[in-house]
Amino acid sequence: MTPTRILIAPNAFKHSLEAPEAALAIQQGFQQSRLTCVCDCFPVGDGGDGTGELMIQKLNGSQITSRVNDPFGNPIDASFGIVNEGQTAVIEMANASGIRLVRADDLNPLKATSFGTGEQIKLALEKGVSKLVLAIGGSATVDGGTGILRALGIRFLDTTGQELATPEQLSDLATIDTSGLDERIRQCEITILCDVDNTLLGPDGSAAVFGPQKGATPQMVQQLDASLARFARIAHQQTGIDMTVLKHGGAAGGVAAGLHTFLNAKLVNGIDFFLEFTNFDQAVSQADLVITGEGSIDEQTLQGKGPYGVAYQAKLRNLPVIGLAGKIPLEPSEQLNDYFDTLLAIGNGPTDLSNALASTRTNLIRVATQLGNLLAQINA
Repeated sequence: MTPTRILIAPNAFKHSLEAPEAALAIQQGFQQSRLTCVCDCFPVGDGGDGTGELMIQKLNGSQITSRVNDPFGNPIDASFGIVNEGQTAVIEMANASGIRLVRADDLNPLKATSFGTGEQIKLALEKGVSKLVLAIGGSATVDGGTGILRALGIRFLDTTGQELATPEQLSDLATIDTSGLDERIRQCEITILCDVDNTLLGPDGSAAVFGPQKGATPQMVQQLDASLARFARIAHQQTGIDMTVLKHGGAAGGVAAGLHTFLNAKLVNGIDFFLEFTNFDQAVSQADLVITGEGSIDEQTLQGKGPYGVAYQAKLRNLPVIGLAGKIPLEPSEQLNDYFDTLLAIGNGPTDLSNALASTRTNLIRVATQLGNLLAQINA
């Protein structure tokens, strides 16, 4: 019997399994089943934490580790990748400026900055790269990318000429001095992978939506939004670019907006770029069945999340797609059904969230085994 070729392409299951671990669990389940199959594990990322590492691994890149500043100016060792024969640096913002570097009790987005990621970019320029790819998920910052820009030579000044360094100080911003910007960055093509559409300001902006995840109280959210509004206003006066209207501009605490405005960075849908960059097309062209998944699959998934990107590519080839998730709608919409032939909740009966997260690997193995047995029965 000809084996069924299964492409296993999950996103991370947030707070439980990274994408590679999820893929291996699903593969183990199919291998334990009665189905005669060949599995190809292709974990994916849509710009969230871990996306950069997947890209570096997939392209057999080399890692560069250096001493940089964490979000609060403490020295840490952080790495980034060089791929495409030294031409492209892939930088995972979470490695130098990530929320995972900070104890929950110490989170404070009024003081946290992206400066360390800027230091990594500067080192990449010293390595001679001509392209930069930034995966910006998982940051601890709501600084509009001003930390990165400071590391590259831009100065943010108040009315007295005093340099401003933290988000809370940006409310005093009067002038942005770009004369010291590293000239090499102007020759560099910069692509930022975004996994959200949020704009910079307001109730759907970076401070209101993502600030609380990074330790912001309601009062801090107001302060951060005011600081970013001041930054946007001064930037608009000096560049003519209105960063407040940018789709994706609020991603990673406004990093996307700041780097687009001052470095001409291109803001792209993370999963689309990831799949093209890693030659997903070649893998999906050899598949009979595609399995994807993440913690939750619902209408928001269709806004450019990882499983949607995978399903979209599969449907271009009329391949069946099965989505696995901890949470799915009771009645999937017609649009979801257009991309996912089947959605399966992996839980094994009612349980609380902490137990569900702890059981993700076990549940993926079990569901994949059951699925494999069902397919074997159908094929018999």
